Amino acid sequence: MAIAQICPERQEKIANSSCFSTANFLLLKSMMSEMKVEADSCLFWEGDPADKLYYIVKGKVRLSKANDDGKEFVFFVFREGDFLGQADPYSVASQIFTAKAEEDCIIGTISKQDLESVLWQNSSLTVDFMKWMGLMHRLTQSKFRDLLLYGKSGALCSTMIRLANTYGKVTEDGIWIQQKLTNHELADYIGAARESVNRMLGEWRRKGIVDLVDGHLLIKDLNYFRTACHCEDCPIQVCRI
Repeated sequence: MAIAQICPERQEKIANSSCFSTANFLLLKSMMSEMKVEADSCLFWEGDPADKLYYIVKGKVRLSKANDDGKEFVFFVFREGDFLGQADPYSVASQIFTAKAEEDCIIGTISKQDLESVLWQNSSLTVDFMKWMGLMHRLTQSKFRDLLLYGKSGALCSTMIRLANTYGKVTEDGIWIQQKLTNHELADYIGAARESVNRMLGEWRRKGIVDLVDGHLLIKDLNYFRTACHCEDCPIQVCRI
């Protein structure tokens, strides 16, 4: 199957560090202390002090929350080129997510104290940081919109669009999703049971909307998902996994 590669510029635009100018990004990078995090290890747990800004130099990190029954809901997956962390206006703040490395990672960290100090001194960096915070809030809002307005089916439709934007490669047959995902993993993205995802995917396969090729999803009718979840044509930085 012939596959057209996504251009590197498009991948760079997905990373939330694109909110920062080159000069301001290099300034932040100069302040970082690097550490290694092994796959399946936690960068931080829900309830830990929120006292750092993190940058993914290499690897992939999943942010999730769990309910009282132990059901995990994956909010975000951050990858190389992404910043993550909380910028709460309180002197003492706690993490609201658990961050787990999906693969071996190299993480750059900046303490909250150092970050606040440089923001006081650099108005250009402060404006860029406000843009980054606005993007992170919009990411969260879009997740809640999917779940609250259009239910599990709409949320899964939105997830398919996000997968296409993040991992998709255009082929003659449709959009091939490079990342292999189990139905259980898809269920975690929308806070649903695996059986519900099995049922929805089975129905879409019968209708010719999606297919499974060598364990990878193939989206054959992206417009179906856009219509079903009332797509608002969000920027690619927002409409991503």
